[in-house]
Amino acid sequence: MSVNLGVCLPTFAEPGGEGLGGIPALALHAERVGLDAVWAGDRLCARPPFLESVVALSAAAAVTARVRIGFGVMQPALRQQAWAAKQLSSLQYLSGNRVVLGVGAGVHPEDWLVGGVPFAGRGRRTEAVLRALPDLFAGRPTALLTEPGAPVMTLDPAVPAPPLWVGGVSDRALRRALDHGVGWLASLLEPARLGERAAALTTMAAEAGTRAPEVGTTVFAALSTDPAENRQGHRRLVRYLRSLTGEQGLSERQASGLVVSGPPERLAERLDQYRRAGASTFVVNLSGSGLRRQYELLARTRELLLG
Repeated sequence: MSVNLGVCLPTFAEPGGEGLGGIPALALHAERVGLDAVWAGDRLCARPPFLESVVALSAAAAVTARVRIGFGVMQPALRQQAWAAKQLSSLQYLSGNRVVLGVGAGVHPEDWLVGGVPFAGRGRRTEAVLRALPDLFAGRPTALLTEPGAPVMTLDPAVPAPPLWVGGVSDRALRRALDHGVGWLASLLEPARLGERAAALTTMAAEAGTRAPEVGTTVFAALSTDPAENRQGHRRLVRYLRSLTGEQGLSERQASGLVVSGPPERLAERLDQYRRAGASTFVVNLSGSGLRRQYELLARTRELLLG
């Protein structure tokens, strides 16, 4: 099984981090050390401050030539459909067709409130957007069914459709991946649970008489060869994961089980567990200081995993 190992760029302002302005330099460093992709998440009104994903990935694409440019994941239904399609096709064109389009239906009601889009029905709206994207990217006249009156749009220049990865862990998300995606991108699942959901996806594909999508997952890690730094990074990431999921989300034990802190060998061991559960694409979320060094250690992880 081939492996695609990328890093999630630090598009959020983390205490003790390297700052939002370092995105281009870090993307270039990720490419130079041999990583396969750079990724960005997508929020509208998150705390801490968070950069918009299209803008952040455009900055990354402008200074790189090889790495894939990944959304992990974008919420297209939160955006006006015509503008979202135009932004994505423009990024695909200018990056030399390096975009990997991860999409999700969204789980944070506050984003939708300030975005002026109803939170209810977001799944149906997401699916309407996904159905339209292949024709839009190909430059064919396409009805925008999420807009009043279903106006017709033709994108020019046309571009190859980016590979589509669908995020989420529910049955509906798996079905969406089966219907529209080349891949399913999981998050916040330990290897055993990922294997269970990947098996469910395979069963769905068999019942539909189609090929199962590829499987990927996000992984939260703090890489260092210094034990004290590893302990500090582990505690920081546990706090961050719990803040992401709110008071009713992950417990400290659950969050701790999802975080990998230590040298490249430890992360390679965890990624191998995910690989044996069916995953071949990894979006590693590193945080804290010394990100350039951590990217180098992540490249070493890639060597260990492939070796």
